[in-house]
Amino acid sequence: MSWFESLVLGLVQGLTEFLPVSSSAHLRLTAAFSGWHDPGAAFTAITQIGTEAAVLIYFRKDIGRIIAAWTRSLTDKSMRHDPDARMGWLVIVGSIPIGVLGLTLKDQIEGPFRDLRITATMLIVVGVIIGIADRMAARDEKGGRHRAPQQRKELENLGVRDGLIYGLCQAAALIPGVSRSGATISGGLFMGYRREAAARYSFLLAIPAVLASGVFELKDAMESDHVSWGPTLFATVIAFATGYVVIAWFMKFISTKSFMPFVWYRIALGIVIIVLVSVGVLSPHAAESGG
Repeated sequence: MSWFESLVLGLVQGLTEFLPVSSSAHLRLTAAFSGWHDPGAAFTAITQIGTEAAVLIYFRKDIGRIIAAWTRSLTDKSMRHDPDARMGWLVIVGSIPIGVLGLTLKDQIEGPFRDLRITATMLIVVGVIIGIADRMAARDEKGGRHRAPQQRKELENLGVRDGLIYGLCQAAALIPGVSRSGATISGGLFMGYRREAAARYSFLLAIPAVLASGVFELKDAMESDHVSWGPTLFATVIAFATGYVVIAWFMKFISTKSFMPFVWYRIALGIVIIVLVSVGVLSPHAAESGG
């Protein structure tokens, strides 16, 4: 991998990780359209450490409170009803599905799931799902001619059942094209949560899964001689800086705007990929990852 490739892919990772458009799909597509080798699942996981570092800094106050309260709840039973302590437990509960499925489906994630036809299909299907969830949320928030606006749930209403459902939605993002934020936020909207609440929990829930995946892939990469460490670490730094800016923008965007621009973008991109694969312009299968 060249330094220019790492710069571009780092920017793509940072720009798309937190938007409901699938960062893994865009890394795969950027490489395919540019004629580069597929950066691979390991590159994606390592650069995601950079974007999760941005989450840690952006939500540092929330995370600090959650960790402190959760730690105290281990020995102090009265703390177990504290909202921050509950959030700590719920992040653990919500992380179970992706942990189990990530280990079980590791070979498929790094192989067959990276087929561009699967990516395109997921872009379209999940795009439609996000659109439906967005319309449901908008209907509740604005009401209608014959119905009053409905109060949507806050994170204080989050329980074990909803935490597990969030976790299952996040696990779906193991398939390129799904989008971690898109799947979890739309899942939250279907369960009746406010947009900001769904996004906040989505970002907090991603921290253990992404960091664990990154460390796991980092360990394997250190035992391999096929990783270009300089460009990969450079891409990770670029992803961190870009990702921080995107988080700040996205949290403001969702408070007043619809997800529909992302929905139409996903559907259009999915259709373009299917057409290009069908006429032979793009190969559905990844080239071997470059060193």
